[in-house]
Amino acid sequence: MPHIQQLESHVADLIAAGEVVERPASVVKELVENAIDAGATAVVVEIQRGGMGLIRVTDNGCGIAPGELPTAFLRHATSKLRTAADLGKIGTLGFRGEALAAISAVSRTDILTRQHQAQIGASLHLEGGVAGEVESVGAPEGTTMLVRDLFYNTPARLKFMRKDSAETAAVAGLMQHLALSHPDISFKFIKDGTETLHTPGDGKLDSAIYAALGRDFARSLVAVEGRGDGVSVSGFVTKPLMGRGSRSMQTFFVNGRYIKSQLLTAALEEGYRNQIMKGKFPGCVLSVTLPVTAVDVNVHPAKTQVKFAREREVFDAVYHTVMDGLDAQGAPVPAPKAAEQVVNPRQDFFQSMDAKTFREKTAASPRETAAPAKPQGVRPVWNTEQRSASRVADSLPVRPAYGGGTQSISRPKAAAGLSSALGSAPASVTAPRERSGSALGGAPASVTAPGNRTVKASGAASGPDTAAQGRSTVPSALGTLPASAAPARKADAPAVPERPRPVVPAIPAERQALEIPGQTALEPQREEPWRIAGEVLHTYIVCESGDGVVWLIDKHAAHERINFDRLMASQELPMRQTLLVPVAVEPGREEAALLLENLPQLEKLGFACEDFGDGTILVREVPADIDPADTAATLEELAEDLRTGRSTDERRENLLHTMACKAAIKGGWTSDPAELRVLVDKVQSGEVRFCPHGRPVAVKLTKYELEKMFKRA
Repeated sequence: MPHIQQLESHVADLIAAGEVVERPASVVKELVENAIDAGATAVVVEIQRGGMGLIRVTDNGCGIAPGELPTAFLRHATSKLRTAADLGKIGTLGFRGEALAAISAVSRTDILTRQHQAQIGASLHLEGGVAGEVESVGAPEGTTMLVRDLFYNTPARLKFMRKDSAETAAVAGLMQHLALSHPDISFKFIKDGTETLHTPGDGKLDSAIYAALGRDFARSLVAVEGRGDGVSVSGFVTKPLMGRGSRSMQTFFVNGRYIKSQLLTAALEEGYRNQIMKGKFPGCVLSVTLPVTAVDVNVHPAKTQVKFAREREVFDAVYHTVMDGLDAQGAPVPAPKAAEQVVNPRQDFFQSMDAKTFREKTAASPRETAAPAKPQGVRPVWNTEQRSASRVADSLPVRPAYGGGTQSISRPKAAAGLSSALGSAPASVTAPRERSGSALGGAPASVTAPGNRTVKASGAASGPDTAAQGRSTVPSALGTLPASAAPARKADAPAVPERPRPVVPAIPAERQALEIPGQTALEPQREEPWRIAGEVLHTYIVCESGDGVVWLIDKHAAHERINFDRLMASQELPMRQTLLVPVAVEPGREEAALLLENLPQLEKLGFACEDFGDGTILVREVPADIDPADTAATLEELAEDLRTGRSTDERRENLLHTMACKAAIKGGWTSDPAELRVLVDKVQSGEVRFCPHGRPVAVKLTKYELEKMFKRA
């Protein structure tokens, strides 16, 4: 059984250092926070090789006494706490006294300091946590910390460090947060000899935002401020239309300390409810101030998470501040005018009055131009039989005559029982010149040929049977016409002998199918396509299937799935489109570094990008299925995938999700009926069932469910 023994102090220091110092950005954070606590008004941070080679932090704070330098690098040595009661009211950024001890344990450290009013400064060198002798040197007021060869004696931690560009991006992102948390301090950041950040330190938050996050982001912000229940909130939030593709631009501070809080994120996004597009996230720089006794900052080794004593009050303060700030940006709605202020040149036009006043006024002054009353007992002479005759006569087609001539079928005058309602119908219908009889299969009474020759058509009904019925009929392919509607021979036209009509023997129905070549059996009946009843809300297609089922289809989800399956099935690299004007994307310094690290993977996904400097990426080519306007949002989503460490296949699949979504028909668009037909056929065949995100594409309502809704079943 192993024996219990106490670890050596050097091993214990390495373990403690691993909790505080994770990467070069952790070192910069601890040193800059010490400079802020020392009352500095200007801080300069310089790094080389992402901080692995050199980290230099210079401030003009109060400095350290020469005799206290060795003590400052001991564990749990601090000037910010005295008693246990001080833990409940921490108002400084650092307080545990572990930063300098942890940093010196895993690096080669030098400190150079001079207090105000002191004539000479002091320096101290430490290697692996072992301190040398304090020496007197000339130095400016304040403190300068130099950290070299980070993790030189901790290979287990060294092998997990990322590329220099990624570590540089992490330090740059940290400097942005520190500059925003204290706009009254001038921050300067230098990487590999190049200055990339310099804030004025004039105390204005918008100036710090402009210097740290760029002009475009600063112009998209709205100032907000509010207070209540001992909590005050101030800062800036993005306009609803300027939503981002990720939450990387959400920055929160509590009593001047940068933190990550799901509570504050939820309160911020709740303030944007119904004002921001789905899938977009607001950006912000919000500072929350509350009593030091109402927040516990000692819940995380890196002090990036805090615990609130009254979470509900903090949530409400952020939520109402954001919502009120956004509402204040809307245009003021003018108050409605009073009734006596409304100018109404016509006193009887668009007046507003109650029902009683309207009845009294109507009874007192009846309308002068009342519609004439219809005589009682008078019915129009238009009856059903006459309506059908007129419809058939008006629908007779007009055909060109053979040989270049035309033939006219004369329409007789209406019979005594018909009114003049038929007078508006066409007076003649052309028929073929060289044919006897009507082109419709029934023979008209007479045909006027060129040269004023009238041909009497065969088959005209005559005889005592039809005469006895009071009207004669003319056979037609459209039915039997009354004699009053049948064409008649002109009185002045000479009669022409009737030509005999050829008799064609009828083919029995059972022989007709046998005489069709190649037909041996009936084809199986295919399922009828769903009938498209319409589209509602410009988003959902309403269809009816043959079995009495109503289907609702989400056209965006269906089209998105079609696009995704097509892209996934293609093994070729995505087709690209070269942008006429390259797009400059500013996803944030850390996100930009992640994207620049993975340029070969972006190349395979269809993006041609290059470093434009200062956290900006210049995009020259994008996949053909992506709208150039969506370039920034797509790259932000890719950066989020890179941050979470997803594999290449997962990143490709997520990109294809994005490409399919961006190229799909959007809800609210007006779609062509042919587009809807294609989507419906894909859903009906079972090829499309779910969108790439797992949402259903179609839902159905049976006849029983509909009848149950209307209480019919």
